[in-house]
Amino acid sequence: MADGSQESVPRRLVVLISGSGTNLQAIIDALNTPSLPNAQIVCVLSNRKAAYGLTRATNAGIPTQYLALQPYLKANPGKSREDYDIEVARIVVRQKPDAVVLAGWMHVLSEGFLDVLGGARVLDGEEKVEKPIPVINLHPALPGAFDGASAIERAYEAFHRGEIEHSGVMVHRVVKEVDRGEPLIVRTVEIKKGEPIEAFEERLHQVEWEIIVEGANKVLDEAVPSS
Repeated sequence: MADGSQESVPRRLVVLISGSGTNLQAIIDALNTPSLPNAQIVCVLSNRKAAYGLTRATNAGIPTQYLALQPYLKANPGKSREDYDIEVARIVVRQKPDAVVLAGWMHVLSEGFLDVLGGARVLDGEEKVEKPIPVINLHPALPGAFDGASAIERAYEAFHRGEIEHSGVMVHRVVKEVDRGEPLIVRTVEIKKGEPIEAFEERLHQVEWEIIVEGANKVLDEAVPSS
């Protein structure tokens, strides 16, 4: 495809959320600015019906979908968590995204999801993914520290026990090991003695909003250069 025509076709993002969607909002605000040029969010998928991020997406004119684990299992007796992850993958690949961003998605996706997006597994009735779709995640900790849930609280407590001097945030590639994919962007975040956790958390979120945009642009540039 020639450069000129390539620029006229926006690069496609799918964003997965579970909560208020502040990280999603950061991406929405950056669309088609120098921070995230020639890009569009083609779908926001939530695993919580009440997630305010769905409202943010709707307000921005972005299509949304909802699929939660427990309702899915209840409606499909005999199905498993892995089956649910495959259905999430089906929703995603139907959007033909250039990249997928997990922006506060509070569900650990199994290897089957990654197999579909990587092209190793073809779903019945769906086209094969010819070019692997990169998946990135935002995690509020430094690489190798505080993997999994409650990372902010665990870092704050570790600092006050004298075990760490600071914490941080990262955007990393999603692999089967939780929070162990290649870090793409890493930033340290200071923890101040005596400050309430809410103040630390607010400063950390400010950094998250910057790096999730940087991470999205980085993987899009790898998949479909903006110029």
